[in-house]
Amino acid sequence: MRNGRRHGEAAQRFEERRRREDEAPRLQAELPRLRTLKLEVEERTGDGVVSAEPAHIRRVVVESAPALFVLSCGDARCKDGGHDITQTVMAALRAGMARFEGEDECTGSQGSGYCARVLRYVGVATYGDAP
Repeated sequence: MRNGRRHGEAAQRFEERRRREDEAPRLQAELPRLRTLKLEVEERTGDGVVSAEPAHIRRVVVESAPALFVLSCGDARCKDGGHDITQTVMAALRAGMARFEGEDECTGSQGSGYCARVLRYVGVATYGDAP
């Protein structure tokens, strides 16, 4: 039964995420000059130890992507966590920055304590003339 409840919670989180993505404005509509966007993402534990997962690159399909940057926590034990970096990414893109970086602490919990994951990201963007 416990596994069924966990599965139900995951499905509910997925549906909520999908709803937020569907309701968000499109990235191209918000930033017509943006041509490409790549996010290099790495998670670390709070004490700075690199997690077992390697950094990964997320290539954003600018033409269809939502203007929403919410990434799940990489720790399977984390409950209700994740990283909403939408405001900082959008601010950098609106400023026309070709390269930007930042960190975000997970908002979730593990048992009776906070999740110790920290997301480190580097964004690389290219721009052109507005269509």
